[in-house]
Amino acid sequence: MIAFGTGGWRAVIGDEFTKSNIRRVAAALARRMQREGCAEKGIVVGYDRRFLSREACIWFSEVLAGEGVKVYFVNLSCPTPQIMFTVKNLRLQYGAMVTASHNPAIYNGIKLFTYGGRDATEAVTAPIQEEANAVDLAAVRVAPFEEALREGGIEFIDPRDAYLDSILSQVDTDAIRRRRLRVVLDPMFGVSLTGLMTILYTARCDVDVINDKHDAFFGRHLPAPTPETLVDLQQAVREHNANVGIATDGDADRLGIIDEKGNYISANEVLVLLYYYLLQYKGWRGAAVRNIATTHLLDRVAAAYGQECVEVPVGFKHISSGMEAHDALIGGESSGGLTVRGHISGKDGLYAASLLVEMLSVTGKPLSRLVQELYERFGELHSAEFDWALTEESKERIQRMILEEKRLPEFKKPVQRVSYLDGCKVYFDGAWVIVRFSGTEPRVRIFAEDDTIHHAKTLVGTMARFVGLPFDA
Repeated sequence: MIAFGTGGWRAVIGDEFTKSNIRRVAAALARRMQREGCAEKGIVVGYDRRFLSREACIWFSEVLAGEGVKVYFVNLSCPTPQIMFTVKNLRLQYGAMVTASHNPAIYNGIKLFTYGGRDATEAVTAPIQEEANAVDLAAVRVAPFEEALREGGIEFIDPRDAYLDSILSQVDTDAIRRRRLRVVLDPMFGVSLTGLMTILYTARCDVDVINDKHDAFFGRHLPAPTPETLVDLQQAVREHNANVGIATDGDADRLGIIDEKGNYISANEVLVLLYYYLLQYKGWRGAAVRNIATTHLLDRVAAAYGQECVEVPVGFKHISSGMEAHDALIGGESSGGLTVRGHISGKDGLYAASLLVEMLSVTGKPLSRLVQELYERFGELHSAEFDWALTEESKERIQRMILEEKRLPEFKKPVQRVSYLDGCKVYFDGAWVIVRFSGTEPRVRIFAEDDTIHHAKTLVGTMARFVGLPFDA
């Protein structure tokens, strides 16, 4: 069955991610657009470098065109945020990207976007999912790709320049030019290289690159910027004596950073640093929005400047909604996605990387010093994150314990409150732990945050052992 999660529809290639199911999703979306009267205005579609992505995008487009929807087809693999920008820039009601983002290479999927370049909310994806699962493929009209191109139902477009020019217009390129930074890029075999190199060369940075070839298996690594997957980038930063190392995930909507000493800077630290930079160095004001599994250090920074920090469920669509509701300055998540007011509503690794390079240039400080400055002002909080694969039986057992029976372990510190907004989050004085189920894979994740990494891991271990998960960290 087709099932949309926190980041679109993702499934194992050849299992549920099949030509038939792709066409079912396309048919359901096309019929929704016909009912809403926006089929003739059209939809922009794109794809990443994953196995079958271009083919899947073609199959998807053939049904859209066959069902009477004008298709603007980006004919080169591209970052997901470029498609989101194009939805906003062309004032379209919908966009779609064939990608499974940071999931393992055996996955692919489709992300849907709505007006303004936002991740589609459940109010959009739930009825599309229901209709897609009920589609009779024999009744679906399919326009052969080359024929639809000739007749104008499908049109090739290249929105890259408009997207990159928009980013360049929002960062202080003069300050970056004066600093002459040396940057190492790691696109993780994904789609960010051309865009990031264009931005950095325009700002006169010196750039070295690793892991840039097209590899649908992502070098046998998970295409997510984590300490485990960025070992090559750490080494390259040291070898090239670079100011910073920048990595993006498979579809370039998430960011990973290595400082000038070769140390991994967590996504939580990057998010808080950029918020601090916008408030302290640029003088901007506005709330911050984070998901329920993201650092509370963001709350401390917001409070210090008289701003609010809003907590939402996991899924960037909730961050986008929260930013709109509170006119927030920044929104982000612990997995490396963030955006800033005035840009697209969705997460964008290229924009975040550009803003971080601006921060290094304007402040004139090395990244390690900026992290130290942050902790000196606001105190230290450190996060631990662990995940486990689940069988359906073990998932049901943990759900019953935590979400239905609402049982909790005996913690060594007093519990202040418990939230069931998304999974089960337990709050303490200056610390928290959450157990929640992945919306993109059959896994359970436990996050915790405390004043030291040891204390954070202790909280994870207490929760993990209580629900019967192995833990020996």
